Amino acid sequence: MKRSNFFAALAVLCCASFGFGQTRPTVLHAARLLDVETGKLYTPGEVLVQGERIVDAGSQVNHPAGAETIDLGDRTLMPGLIDAHIHLFLHPGAEDLQTVEESVPQRTLIAVSAAKDDLMAGFTAERDMGTEGAGSADTAVRNAINQGMFPGPRLRISGNAIDILGGHEDANSFNPEQHVLSNATYANDAAELVRAIRQQFKEGADFIKIYETGPDSFLEGRFHTPFQYTEAELRAAVQEAARVGKQVAVHATGEPGTLYAARAGVVSIDHADQLSDETMRLMREKHIFAVPTFTISEYFADHAPTQEQAEREKVLVGYHAQEFRKQLAAGVPFAMGSDVGPFPHGTQAREFVLMVKFGMTPLAAIQAGTLNGARLLGWQDQIGALKAGYFADVIAVPGNPLEDITALQKVSFVMKGGVVYKK
Repeated sequence: MKRSNFFAALAVLCCASFGFGQTRPTVLHAARLLDVETGKLYTPGEVLVQGERIVDAGSQVNHPAGAETIDLGDRTLMPGLIDAHIHLFLHPGAEDLQTVEESVPQRTLIAVSAAKDDLMAGFTAERDMGTEGAGSADTAVRNAINQGMFPGPRLRISGNAIDILGGHEDANSFNPEQHVLSNATYANDAAELVRAIRQQFKEGADFIKIYETGPDSFLEGRFHTPFQYTEAELRAAVQEAARVGKQVAVHATGEPGTLYAARAGVVSIDHADQLSDETMRLMREKHIFAVPTFTISEYFADHAPTQEQAEREKVLVGYHAQEFRKQLAAGVPFAMGSDVGPFPHGTQAREFVLMVKFGMTPLAAIQAGTLNGARLLGWQDQIGALKAGYFADVIAVPGNPLEDITALQKVSFVMKGGVVYKK
């Protein structure tokens, strides 16, 4: 078969498999619909979908002639969830070994499977925070999903994250004579950061992910994490990304790295275990998102290989929860991000439960994983709410998530872009 014919046939097959190209109007009906902007619960709830977009949403919508009605019963309709910190190329098990032992093609297949698991759990958009040594393979995964080859969320991808020599993601525990590669791209100063950023964008990255701190520890009862880049170096990175209309996100758990990142003008500070008063002020004024990632810490505590490590992780979780309450009181903006990958894909709605457990209201947690996630990914006014003109990314959950946030762990219906993937 000629290549052109092969790809044409593949496109037809994918459209048939995943429902692309459907134009028949669809009305989604359920007992409730949640307006995530106001917290208002419509009873009943309906969404009118035409093609890939929402036409109307509320208690009652127009039912055009020939429209298909999908009655979801005693459930709540709400916008698809958004996870702003994921790793499609990781799975449970030793991260350093899987990135050494598994080939990039194998890890890419794993990523495709993970993307499907996340979509079926109700996550219709995600931000992949680094392939952990798989280079720009996430470009191929994002493009394949966009082309309808495989089911998966809308993706913003960063390619390989950027790190210093001997930094957070370098292969520091291996025999140096084996020359084991870092899980990130090296950049040791401002000039090297700019060079690495240009390469990442050339290979298809939507944004840049930089490791700014690590490793974390408690010294004499105080949280400590060394910074990896100076404020001036981070500023150079932010300016280079901004030159082409893109942004920088950082892995940063504590001071002074978090302050350097806020001053430099990053778009998000991920993990954010420790933020000083000045850092919180800057984040509030510049609208820099904190992405807490509680679920990964809980998972590491529950699955630590030794009791000593388990206790260390529990201390970190407790400390972060305490700091999180301060951040909430200070008005820091939050986006939901779970760091899924080292724990099983498709289970990350646990993050909403933990955010509520540690002080957020259910509505604020939902907004962090819808409205705020959409803004962080640069898709505000496109996704994150059930509104006319938005993409028809819709899920249904049992009961009322404002009363029981665990409902988000029980997604029974998933539509993305007007296509039903789970019913």
